[in-house]
Amino acid sequence: MILSIDIGTSRVKGGIFGQRGECLATASAELPAAGRDDPIAHTADPACWMAAVKTVDSILLAGRLRPECVVVSGNGPTLIPVDVDGSALHPALTWMDRRPAPEASDASEASGERIDASFYLPKALWFARHRPAIYARTDAFLACPEYVIRQLSGESVTVFAGEGYEPLYWRNEWIEALGMDPGKFPRFVEPGSLAGRTGAAALEAAAIPEGIPVVAGGPDFLAAIVGTATTRPGRACDRAGTSEGINLCSSHPVHDPRLLSMPHVVRPHANISGAVSTSGGALEWFRKASGLSDRPYDELIDLAAASVPGAGGLVFLPYLAGERAPIWDTEARGAFIGLGLSHGRAEMARAVLEATAFAMRDIIEVMDGAGAPVEELRVTGKPGSSAAWNQIKADITGRPIVVPRFGEAELLGGACMGFAALGRFAGMAEAAEALVRLGPRFEPRAGLAGLYDGLFAVYRESYEALRPLFPRLGSISRASDFAGAKA
Repeated sequence: MILSIDIGTSRVKGGIFGQRGECLATASAELPAAGRDDPIAHTADPACWMAAVKTVDSILLAGRLRPECVVVSGNGPTLIPVDVDGSALHPALTWMDRRPAPEASDASEASGERIDASFYLPKALWFARHRPAIYARTDAFLACPEYVIRQLSGESVTVFAGEGYEPLYWRNEWIEALGMDPGKFPRFVEPGSLAGRTGAAALEAAAIPEGIPVVAGGPDFLAAIVGTATTRPGRACDRAGTSEGINLCSSHPVHDPRLLSMPHVVRPHANISGAVSTSGGALEWFRKASGLSDRPYDELIDLAAASVPGAGGLVFLPYLAGERAPIWDTEARGAFIGLGLSHGRAEMARAVLEATAFAMRDIIEVMDGAGAPVEELRVTGKPGSSAAWNQIKADITGRPIVVPRFGEAELLGGACMGFAALGRFAGMAEAAEALVRLGPRFEPRAGLAGLYDGLFAVYRESYEALRPLFPRLGSISRASDFAGAKA
């Protein structure tokens, strides 16, 4: 029996998997929404992660046998400084936090690589420069799942998928060139490897008995790749949630600065990836902004589905927290393009859903142009249960959308890693091919191709036209915030 845990942005979820890979039970606990008054500062409280983990594990392990191992994956790039006791010294800087943009520029210069503000090294440098007292007390900088591993086992590790991932993480020579201490950056371990065993404190901290092997699941996108069997070239995993991540299994790496090209967890393949900063996050924003906070998401999606394809000529730019691939623009912001008197909440809601698919298509077309074609998208995450949203994605991207029967890919991916670590399968790929089962398939509707081709061109051109204005708006906003604080 394997316990798989995943720390998301808005909830912690867990699953118990039996000997044949069947899911025996799942549980989840919501996480409090972080305050977002500052458009570029996004933090999370690690104590809330552990409280939610304990809630989930108490449900799953109540009255059950001891799990053979526990596998932990989680959101990222999210960074937490901890002291020698493993206690968090500061709220975590989440993957959406854009404050380390100047540090990212310096890290890029020191490394000769393109390093984004969302990555780990700029966040650590931000602490060194802006929170020097905390930096001085830091024993280790930990990613989100690695923080949980530390609480369970007392071990500080960094889950590193292999050569090529360094820009996302670090190299010692880059750390030293930036004037930081390499001793604060934990040793690398591979995904699916044994990180340690639960200590005596794990029962109180997370309702897990002592002495259980702890397997490093690593970033949630790696777990989702395995949990959707995105293990053969041409298959891509669409991780749908607060953000959207496209991870393509390719037979070869690509060399395009707009994409991340790194080793796949299944050798010798490559993982070609790009991430959309706010997809489900954009829908959540619209739900609140439109006065529908008390209405379920399904109702909002039904409202959007009732509008015509193309939302009556309305296009939305979903850059509510800057954007990652393929434009890598910290200053980018959201906008409705073409808003008129004929547009209401239904059209605006549909434009938000379609924007996610346009952002996906933006990434996919770069992949195609770089010689790494996407044949199908395997969708996972809460939005993946929406037939209407899946059909919109298929229509706009021009790719089939396939829904695995078990919708929590991170949990199933963790279970596959656990089974492989225990020697039940020769590796994660073999486990995934054996345990992942596919469900509904959504094909693109040919009659809508011309409409969406035109709107996608508007989507791209709108960003290019507005790009010079975004930094100016950001400067005005920051000056206004400063003036308000002084007043």
